[in-house]
Amino acid sequence: MAIGLFAAFWAVSILFVITPGMDWAYAISAGMQGRVVIPAVSGLLLGHFVAIMLVAAGIGALVASNPVALTVLTVIGATYLLWLGFNMFTHPSVPNAGQVQESNSWRHWTIKGACVSGLNPKVFLLFLALLPQFTDPTGSWSIPVQIIALGVMHILSCGTVYFLVGFCAQTVLRTRPKAAQYVSQISGLAMIVIALLLLVEQLF
Repeated sequence: MAIGLFAAFWAVSILFVITPGMDWAYAISAGMQGRVVIPAVSGLLLGHFVAIMLVAAGIGALVASNPVALTVLTVIGATYLLWLGFNMFTHPSVPNAGQVQESNSWRHWTIKGACVSGLNPKVFLLFLALLPQFTDPTGSWSIPVQIIALGVMHILSCGTVYFLVGFCAQTVLRTRPKAAQYVSQISGLAMIVIALLLLVEQLF
């Protein structure tokens, strides 16, 4: 692949990465819980990777072209995000200096992170609309391989930004319980709003 295509894709994808959204909210929530930033962000990246592989395999195009399948995916993803946001808003994370995260908590945060990004239809449709535009049909790599390569670069950008967000939240907010509570509630509210917009957009 031409270096120019990589550079052009990165310039576009990084704009989506640095824009606060559900992934940011989840990373911040993990940061306030202590030593779960790594599994939480790893889960988010896993969800992105699954979406990229679906697009590369051509499954993404089949789902996107089927209105019923796309509606079902959107409703499931939005419902999960709505539930997650509601819990974050009504039960905001409050830092506890003596809190120790067990291994099962690590698994929980990883799985939940994968669901946050993997069940977000906007992530799926973003990759479906964006990745193919930066492939070269005449290149020496096949189109699926090019899509995976671009996707991996996007995941590396996501990982860099999300880890920074999570660890900054851990450093700054864990010593400010009241601020942490407000940030957690705002993050939960943002998830609720996005989930409702997804449902309204798809159902009405």
